[in-house]
Amino acid sequence: MIAKVKELRKELHQYPELSGEEIGTAKRIKSFISKYHPTKILDNLGGNGLAAIYEYSNQGATIAIRCELDALPIVEKNRFDYRSKNNGVSHKCGHDGHMAIVAGLMFWIKEQSFAAGKIVLLFQPAEETGKGAARILADRRFNELNIDYIFALHNIPGVPLHTVILPRQGFSAEVQSLAIYFKGKESHASEPENGINPAQAIAEITSKLYALNLNNPKDDGFSILTPIHIHMGQKSYGISPANGELHYTIRTWSSKRMQQLKMEIEKICKKICHSNTLDYDIEWFEYFPASINDDYCSKIILNAIDTNELKKVERTYPFTFGEDFGWYSKTYKAAMFGLGAGMDTPALHHSDYDFPEELLSTGMDMFKTIILEVLNS
Repeated sequence: MIAKVKELRKELHQYPELSGEEIGTAKRIKSFISKYHPTKILDNLGGNGLAAIYEYSNQGATIAIRCELDALPIVEKNRFDYRSKNNGVSHKCGHDGHMAIVAGLMFWIKEQSFAAGKIVLLFQPAEETGKGAARILADRRFNELNIDYIFALHNIPGVPLHTVILPRQGFSAEVQSLAIYFKGKESHASEPENGINPAQAIAEITSKLYALNLNNPKDDGFSILTPIHIHMGQKSYGISPANGELHYTIRTWSSKRMQQLKMEIEKICKKICHSNTLDYDIEWFEYFPASINDDYCSKIILNAIDTNELKKVERTYPFTFGEDFGWYSKTYKAAMFGLGAGMDTPALHHSDYDFPEELLSTGMDMFKTIILEVLNS
């Protein structure tokens, strides 16, 4: 069994696809799971998503185990035999490993005979852009599954191998990206007073947004505002430019603080652009709701840690990265946990990262125990 799971993981690693383009990945998963005869398969779910469903009776709970299909626009640095064949795209977040863990559960599930309930193995597209989970939830067929509980995991480099991390407050931050577009007036570079150059406004806004940072994870007002991209004018030294743009990503622990922050940013932009006689627009995109762990689901995870005799780390605050699992936690009893990927494993999104295969069995064991507790209770 584990040999087949490893083989699947390496195959998925070789053929990564970007968010919203996971057609081939979904086909590989469907081909793999079809051999083990789920009750039914839902494909093209929320786009390129896929769900393998195992029904035991209409009574009892329905539990979903979710993983991600997409990869990243990163050139792979590794030179092993199963390195990415798709130039400029690679699995640098470990979604290949997450998919293999969830698909590997089918070897165990087909041997089970639960008295009641339903298991849904969910392979979700477009996690990296924050769009996939929302689209899954908007799909009528997914809602008709009447899910009661949903669980997921993420590997975490820099933490001892096989350690389970369960943040007490929630799994991941609320994340929102934005772009501010400035429209002024061009003039000759020798006569900037005859135009409206956005440089001063960009400088003032950058300074004001920097002052909003509160990088103390223990504070409820925790806020990180990271400048991502600045553009203004062109390399034409006789022109004082009219247009510019400023891109940020912002992170908080809660939706309440995020809304406050967005209002403050709007207020700052309005005041500064008005004083500089600039027109402007703000575009908000790539939204990841905070992933909040349900108390009962967290208790089930803690029981699974003990049952499998694994070491645990209880963080007092969430991870600062975005995870669109937060869309599920808005709707269902949900929880997500981390699996330590080893102290020497390169960080997520690094070009030399590779999912540690030792975690395949650990992840499957955790999910088996979780499924047993939910369906047997």
